[in-house]
Amino acid sequence: MELFNVLTVAQARSTLASHLPARTQAETVPLLQGLNRILARDITALEDVPGFDRSTMDGYAVRARDTFGATESLPAYVDVTGEVMMGQEAVGKLGSGQAWLIPTGGMLPPGADAVVMVEYTEELDTNTIGITKPVAPGDNMVRRGEDVAAGSVVLTAGRRLRPQDLGLLSAVGVTEVPVMLPVKVGILSTGNELVGPDQPAAPGKVRDINSYTLYGQVLEAGGIPKLYGIIQDNFDALQAAMRQALAENDMVLVSGGSSVGARDVTARVIAALGQPGVLFHGIAIKPGKPSIGAVVDGKAVFGLPGHPVSAMVVFNLLARPIIQSAGLPVQQTSFPLRAAITRNVHSATGRDDFLRVTLRRLEDGSIVADPVLGKSGLISTMVKADGVAHLPLTKEGVEAGELVDVWLF
Repeated sequence: MELFNVLTVAQARSTLASHLPARTQAETVPLLQGLNRILARDITALEDVPGFDRSTMDGYAVRARDTFGATESLPAYVDVTGEVMMGQEAVGKLGSGQAWLIPTGGMLPPGADAVVMVEYTEELDTNTIGITKPVAPGDNMVRRGEDVAAGSVVLTAGRRLRPQDLGLLSAVGVTEVPVMLPVKVGILSTGNELVGPDQPAAPGKVRDINSYTLYGQVLEAGGIPKLYGIIQDNFDALQAAMRQALAENDMVLVSGGSSVGARDVTARVIAALGQPGVLFHGIAIKPGKPSIGAVVDGKAVFGLPGHPVSAMVVFNLLARPIIQSAGLPVQQTSFPLRAAITRNVHSATGRDDFLRVTLRRLEDGSIVADPVLGKSGLISTMVKADGVAHLPLTKEGVEAGELVDVWLF
């Protein structure tokens, strides 16, 4: 059996997306429980923020035109006729040639259109001040609705809620948020050579790594992982375990058994689980070429390589975006860092290479990426690395000093 339907990363993502139905499962949670969750629908502000013209400085509320031409040698004199109390409505009206004392955050009185900072005033007597620097309309204040206008969409569906987003929702009076249900992910490891971390690694045996790295990756991406243990290289055993995982989850990850050896059964099991089944077996990347992408009854299924580095890289490229978006078109919130590679690296055209690197900042402030060399079966190389550098499929490698995109872990 040969690898078939080898796709680029972009083609693999597009193929999966075209076969995955839109998820609609959402729930409403208290605002404080919305952090890092995916917003299920747009949120519209029902009121202005702030709800009144508000000072951003300690000083005096004034009519800006009363300050025009003011200098230290020839101040503009105005009468202090009122004071704004913090947290209270400004009652009354400021007239021409007048000023009101106002604290930071205080409500500007009607008639005022600017605030003069205390530092640019001098007291003439208890009722009069001199203004030594002019202000323009709008200076040192925030107008009503300047932050958020009533009726505007403040956050859109598909956004992962950050701390500042919670603050914005609080400002417009939102106490509960509609969020997508997190993606539940079943994780299986296959291989007669695998044992659990609590078991002795007898000759010929190795401890299961991928269950634990994938569990952490799913959790980090915002999903709910569930381990189904180590499954032997047996069609019936693997099929039974995967049927259970599919029934109980929204996505299934199975590591090992994705290569093309005669004893590998993952692709055959996935193909027998349901429609449309295997969409591709092989991606034009290194590491991780012999990966399987499938959709079974509307749920994504990935056959990941047994090598830990390959499994982690493929997860980040294909599974993570689905989990992070919870099935909605998600807004990109992370971007690669640009760094200069420190050595020549060869890469074959026609495939995307992902090179493990560590990062250093030089004395001149520039950032360089040092390749971490090692085979894809060595988990220690991922521990040493700060991220992976992307060598695009259109290039035959990179030369020392060339800038590359680095995706941080």
